[in-house]
Amino acid sequence: MRMRPTAVLAVALLALAGCSGDPEPTTSSTSAAPTSATPTPTPDVVVEGADAKLTAAVAKVYAGKKGITAKASLGTWKKEKVAVVTSGDDVTLAVGPQWKVVGGWWPSLDKPTSLGKGPRFVLVIGSDARTDKPLKGTRGDTLQVIGIDGKGGGGIMGMARDIWAPMPGGGKAKINAAFAYGGGKGQVQTVRAVTGLPIEGYVVTGFGGFRDIVNESGGLPMTVAKKVVLQGKTTVKAGKQILTGKFALAYARERKSLPDGDFGRSAHQTEMLLAAAVSARVQGVTIVPKEMSIVSKYAETDLSAADALTFVASFYKINPTKVGHATAKGGFGTSPDGQSIVVLDSASRNAFARFKDGRL
Repeated sequence: MRMRPTAVLAVALLALAGCSGDPEPTTSSTSAAPTSATPTPTPDVVVEGADAKLTAAVAKVYAGKKGITAKASLGTWKKEKVAVVTSGDDVTLAVGPQWKVVGGWWPSLDKPTSLGKGPRFVLVIGSDARTDKPLKGTRGDTLQVIGIDGKGGGGIMGMARDIWAPMPGGGKAKINAAFAYGGGKGQVQTVRAVTGLPIEGYVVTGFGGFRDIVNESGGLPMTVAKKVVLQGKTTVKAGKQILTGKFALAYARERKSLPDGDFGRSAHQTEMLLAAAVSARVQGVTIVPKEMSIVSKYAETDLSAADALTFVASFYKINPTKVGHATAKGGFGTSPDGQSIVVLDSASRNAFARFKDGRL
């Protein structure tokens, strides 16, 4: 029988406990038993699924409190361990393996929420790298800026891929070319220059990685407003449904059948991010380590475990009615070398200005 990670960890801790005590006496088999046993002290904080170091880190949060029981959900972000520890409505966020508390919220203690200083922004990049191909040298065809204001609000800003923009290292090109020139950091640099937003990092994946993330997460529940014929052959019907990785990828990529082309495609991608956020909220914050582990397998990023964990967890403190979305777009023009490009309009520039507080 395959055990869940929490069960495996519990067995390992029991094995360690069995080997950590003093050895049995060997000089005599007739030693008298003590007349009274010293009672084992009851720990103030018990965390199911946690090792001793994580339990100790959580115990510091509840210093002076007794009878605290909690449960840890564990995962990884690249090579760093992450944990979400819940006790009632309290949530403690920690990174390992030495386990340091990096954020959380604790209504039982009347402590303020700690999730980093807002506003915060992260760039989600969908590379046009084909399945099993490297990301290096590809374009950032999907560009979505996710923001949180630290006060219960947020927003998602899609970027049309043909926006004429400054490139890392100089010159101008379509905004999605920045990834080919400078990788994730170069793409962030360009989007910062265009939007004026202080983006702190990026997460990027290719076609195959996106598909696998959706599949391993159990599909993407969402409501499709209007039937879409994808890539000329695959049809996604209107209505509430769960998209598999194949259909989610096709839905995210389709533009030729849409009346507003690439602008409509960017809007579809924003809808998918919102649907993923809603699905995660329904499942609860304990799902975060598992989802981070899945994304970490198929994505590249410059976000540390602490930054990624506190950013993702922030969405569980957001009021959905305070999350807006927009697509940066504009009129069509021609570049000096004859390319068809998008020239940002005033509405998009105004949206950037509104978004600087982390909310649309």
